[in-house]
Amino acid sequence: MYKASEKRYENMLYNRCGNSGLKLPAVSLGLWHNFGDTSPFEMMRQICFTAFDNGITHFDLANNYGPQPGRAEENFGRMLKEDLGQYRDEMIISTKAGYDMWPGPYGNWGSRKYLLASLDQSLQRMGLEYVDIFYHHRMDPETPLEETMGALAQAVRSGKALYAGLSNYDGDTMEKAAAILEELHCPFIINQNRYSILDRTIENNGLKDKAKKLGKGIIAFSPLAQGLLTNRYLNGIPEDSRIRTDGRFLKEEALTEKRLQQIRKLNGIAAGRGQSLAEMALSWLLRDGMVTSVLVGASRPEQVLNDIKAVQNIEFSEEEIRKIDAL
Repeated sequence: MYKASEKRYENMLYNRCGNSGLKLPAVSLGLWHNFGDTSPFEMMRQICFTAFDNGITHFDLANNYGPQPGRAEENFGRMLKEDLGQYRDEMIISTKAGYDMWPGPYGNWGSRKYLLASLDQSLQRMGLEYVDIFYHHRMDPETPLEETMGALAQAVRSGKALYAGLSNYDGDTMEKAAAILEELHCPFIINQNRYSILDRTIENNGLKDKAKKLGKGIIAFSPLAQGLLTNRYLNGIPEDSRIRTDGRFLKEEALTEKRLQQIRKLNGIAAGRGQSLAEMALSWLLRDGMVTSVLVGASRPEQVLNDIKAVQNIEFSEEEIRKIDAL
């Protein structure tokens, strides 16, 4: 039987999620990759144990994480049943619905029918009575925003979720959604968006500034740009890299010579700070207090240990920020 480290809270930084009462670890574990059919279950266990032993209390899932869709939730549910469930009250568990999950017109997007049915299925797969955060996973151009937000509010009222979140929303739509959820007295506390040194979309579409104005948290996914902001690609493309083994999310054409030069120069800045490129990339996101947490993925426990080093140095000089922005 797994027994968590008694020192698990000694070194992690915990940030308040917007104006809410909830705190999240500065580094959270995402189960987007490496928790489906293609990974050994024992490796999944060791990754999650290592995370929790080092203060990562937040585990982020979605209905369609796999492969196959739903498998990450099933595997995590098995871990809860066999090992981690004894620590449920120390854990933040989140899931989402919004992408294609089952056949037909009711297994996708943002209808009330889809969201509430999906949440029930997610709870069943994980063996839980509730999740801490339930997200709508992406904006739906066809379903009225009032309907989608009403479904999130119903999820909270029913006790099946404690908080509501939005993922992949732009600033204007998030602001409209926030107003609806406030009227419904639903605790909407967090936005989950892609954000990294190489992807500044949330700065450009108003999400980051409006989240601060409204007192909402931000959790950044793909903070290492699918591995580009690591030392993996400094000397080209390794044969065992994600580009070679799984081209769904990171394609070879993304690694242009210009991009490679950017990454190498960023690596030089990181070295000057006494950090690896990955550590600096995570620290950069946490530097201004507007990002509550960064979502990291891992295929090995050692990667988790490396990523949490980022919380040890999140201060940047004006010159370092200038150089990073220039690149």
